[in-house]
This record gives sequence, structure tokens and C-alpha cells, in this order.
Amino acid sequence: MNVEKGYVEAAIPEGIDLKAEIKRLKEEKGAVIMAHYYQQGEIQDLADYVGDSLALAQIAAGIDAKIIVLCGVHFMGETAKILCPDKKVIVPDLNAGCSLADSCPADEFEAFVKAHPDHTVISYVNTSAAVKALTDIVVTSGNARKIVETFPKDEKIIFGPDRNLGNYINSETGREMVLWDGACHVHEQFSLEKILELKKQWPGAEVLVHPECPRPVRMVADVIGSTAVLLKHAQESPVKEFIVATESGILHQMRLSCPDKTFIPAPPKDSTCACNDCSFMKLNTLEKLYNALRYEEPEVHVDPEIMERARRPIVAMLEKSV
Repeated sequence: MNVEKGYVEAAIPEGIDLKAEIKRLKEEKGAVIMAHYYQQGEIQDLADYVGDSLALAQIAAGIDAKIIVLCGVHFMGETAKILCPDKKVIVPDLNAGCSLADSCPADEFEAFVKAHPDHTVISYVNTSAAVKALTDIVVTSGNARKIVETFPKDEKIIFGPDRNLGNYINSETGREMVLWDGACHVHEQFSLEKILELKKQWPGAEVLVHPECPRPVRMVADVIGSTAVLLKHAQESPVKEFIVATESGILHQMRLSCPDKTFIPAPPKDSTCACNDCSFMKLNTLEKLYNALRYEEPEVHVDPEIMERARRPIVAMLEKSV
């Protein structure tokens, strides 16, 4: 067994039923499996909890389990560990990073904060623990506007790292938050032209857009919201057809909960692919999930000092999200 590559490198016993073995190991070890909406459908189906970043953080904060297997990306595993320091938190592949988190190195963000004294620092959950430790309160796409609006209109605010989400909140609230210049590689790649072409093919379809998308894409949206908001709208809307501009993993839950409706993934720019996937999210596989449970590796570790400082802004978010 080897974890040097960021995941357990070990042979899978020949002929085993991976899904059945994952369920058995989970019960045997008192573990829970948590999966983000952007995971592969077969992993979502095996998970005890499926949700967006806010839901997974809320669940982790109150969960009763010895082991949390977080099928998502590295910052999500860090968040779970910060909220559950006494539990073993495992991510099946620690190489599952985040382009948005990577666009905001902690040392550069610290210099940016120091260059704007007397500003309240609001950081998106898609950041490293070290960036969260420099933050006053964390937000997700599902609660960002609500939390920003709890501050006085004249509050000086730094918002990082997603410039598109920050621009969206500024436009909706009339704020002038100072924005860090970061972005998600998946949401940046949606093509307005291709969405408009899909709209011609599906004229009755609603366009569902994540706020991490650039402004031109948001302008053609019928609904803008987090993955959880978009899913809820699809479930409740009388409309039967939807063009979805966010990572394609959410379509699995949309189709499961609305089998009578049609969901069309918005394609990325300069690609013949019909959907837009996060390569980091898709690094987690059934094989890696099985070995992660089998060997209880690779475990997420966070520096104790950073953990203590990063916990406060996360807890502040959870308190404002009740």
C-alpha cells in the first residue's frame, strides 16, 4: 500500500463487487461518505450525504461518525477537518484540488489584505485553510449575498477569490467590494454563443446559471444560484426543459429527482464536448473510494494554528446560515 501519489495505490482484489464492498467497509468502520454534487453519479449514489459546500459543512459540523470520507476536493476535506478536529477525515485523492482556491495563494492574499486596511475580509469557501485563517467570515455561493447584506452599506469589504461571484453580489446589492482576481476554470469556460444556440434548439427551456459564471452568461439566465438553489428550482418549476450552466455532476441529481424533465448541459468554449466537467472533482473514483475506506488513507491534516484561526470564520458563516 502506497499513498505517495496522493491516493492509495494498492491492487483491487479481483472479481469483487466494489459497491457492495464500499458499503460493507463503511458499516464496519463506522464511517460516513459525503459527496459533492459534482462527483460522479455512482459515487453520489453510494454517499450517505450529497450536497453543495454549505450543506456538507453543516453536516460535518454535527455529524456523529469516527471517519468522514469526503468525496470532493481538498479544501472541502480541510473544512470538514477544521469542523471535526477529533475525527479522521479522508479524501480519496488528495490531488483533487480547486483552480479557484489555487488562484488565491495565502501569501499573496495576505499582502492584498494588508494593502487594504480597515476592510472586513469575506472569503469564498473555495479557498485553502490558510486563506480562511486570514478571513473574518466565509461564504458559499448559496449564502454569499445574504451574508454580505448583514453588513452595513458603507462597510469596506474585501471579497475573494472569485471575481465573478463578487461582481454578481456587487451588482445585486449596490456594493463596491474590493475583489480578488480569481476564477473557477469550469465556470469561466461556458460559452455564451453555445448557450444561445442551445436556446434556439430548446426555446422553452429555462437557463440555470451558477454565479461563478462570467457576467455575459449570467445575463441570459432565468435563474442564478448555487447548485442547491438550481436543483431546488428544477424540482419546483413547471418548466420541463433546462439548460444548465454549472459543472455537469449536478445533472445526476436533477435527473434522479425529476425523471420527467430534460436537462441539457451547457458546453464549454472551444470544445466538442457536450458538457463541462471539473477534472479535479472527477479524480475521485470507486476504486480510490474503496481503497480509502480499506486503508483509511489518505488522511487530511491541517496545521493546528491555522485550524484554530480558520475555524472562527467558518463557524461565523454557519451561525449566519441557520
